[in-house]
Amino acid sequence: MSVNAETTYPTRRLCEFLARLTLDDVPAPVIERTKDLFLDWIASAIAGKDAPAIRRIQEFAAAMGPRDGDAEVLVDRRRTSPYFAALINAASSHVVEQDDVHNGSVLHPAAVVFPAVLAAAQAEGKSGAEVLLASIAGYEAGIRIGEFMGRSHYRVFHTTGTVGTLAAAAAVAKLYGMDAEGINQALGSAGTQAAGLWEFLRDAADSKQLHTAKAAADGLQSAWLARAGFTGARQILEGAQGMAAGMSSDASPAALTDGLGTRWATAETSFKFFASCRHTHPAADALKALMQREGLHAEQIAAVTAHVHQGAIDVLGPVVNPATIHQAKFSMGTVLGLVAVYAHAGLGEFEEHALRDAQVAAFRDKVSMTLDDEINAAYPRQWIGRVTVRTTDGRTLGARVDVPKGDPENTLTRPELEAKAIQLGAFRHGATEADMRAIIARVWRLETEANVDNWLPAAC
Repeated sequence: MSVNAETTYPTRRLCEFLARLTLDDVPAPVIERTKDLFLDWIASAIAGKDAPAIRRIQEFAAAMGPRDGDAEVLVDRRRTSPYFAALINAASSHVVEQDDVHNGSVLHPAAVVFPAVLAAAQAEGKSGAEVLLASIAGYEAGIRIGEFMGRSHYRVFHTTGTVGTLAAAAAVAKLYGMDAEGINQALGSAGTQAAGLWEFLRDAADSKQLHTAKAAADGLQSAWLARAGFTGARQILEGAQGMAAGMSSDASPAALTDGLGTRWATAETSFKFFASCRHTHPAADALKALMQREGLHAEQIAAVTAHVHQGAIDVLGPVVNPATIHQAKFSMGTVLGLVAVYAHAGLGEFEEHALRDAQVAAFRDKVSMTLDDEINAAYPRQWIGRVTVRTTDGRTLGARVDVPKGDPENTLTRPELEAKAIQLGAFRHGATEADMRAIIARVWRLETEANVDNWLPAAC
């Protein structure tokens, strides 16, 4: 599929590509990967049930939104308006830190694209095929916009909160069948609302869930308004007073149109193996490999140095003594402690041991991070894991993982994704195994579904 060469600015070229995109243009493996991503998202959203931050957002929606509506809230199986369903479902899918991530853009696309698309599709009576196409449009746009904003943006701004607003807007605008001008206007309104700052990490605050909630809901709002004729800045990204001007020092306009129609960024997205910030995963993989290779136990390790990129230091560095389970997911020492003591850092390990386990706490104090020039140069395209371990008997050992578990080259298989989905559903009793198996079967045939309503039995 070609892109009109006569367009005058990168955002417009991106919008024209999105407007012309059909499911026939998308390679079959990309469609299948989108279904994988959707399953991973819906299970993550269900796993957010009863998290304190999510309950507060549900209370807000109950107070401010309708008590019934066209769209489904996954954590309580009730219905409300599309806006408030997107708000809750986006927040809940991000709280247990099991949702996907795209390396190059450092964006969590699922947590913002799927909640907005699903809510809008349920209200509009759209089919599974239309949901898949809209979701791919949201991924392709959001990932490129994240890459456009550059590494400098991520140092202060949570890209999923900022760029995620535009990804959701692009996806819903595509679902609505809007032309290039309409998509452009939707991006303009989304970009002017884009927000999300990392400062919350220092306070163990709940802001990360608000970031995804607002990104999905405001993206949906932006597309709806654009369809109604509400206008937004056409060059909200690259304009003289646009997002890059205010939020980046290394923006790359060429990234907005990189490989349109030939490079499918959706398929580059990674799944999470550990239930923690993705910046911890490469080092966790490397430590696990080293301990297995050497037959080491946690008590035989005197010190661990995680060799990392600058982004890991920016995000994980502020978390010294985690006060909540969610904050512990951003503590390199806690994650490596769980891996060292319990061989995994999953949902159960965090719930049971992240804050109360003396062995994990002791190991956390043995861990330090250091900037590695090679790893930093490869980031964000490649997230390399490297650790140096000093043992109690005086040995110095090292291990390196170039492709962490979950990356496309070392992906989760469909059986692994199904097992993960069932585990996520069981967490806090969000869904039974039978519920999850029904969801799994439906996702695998999503392109044939006449509608995308009623994923879980309604609340009694």
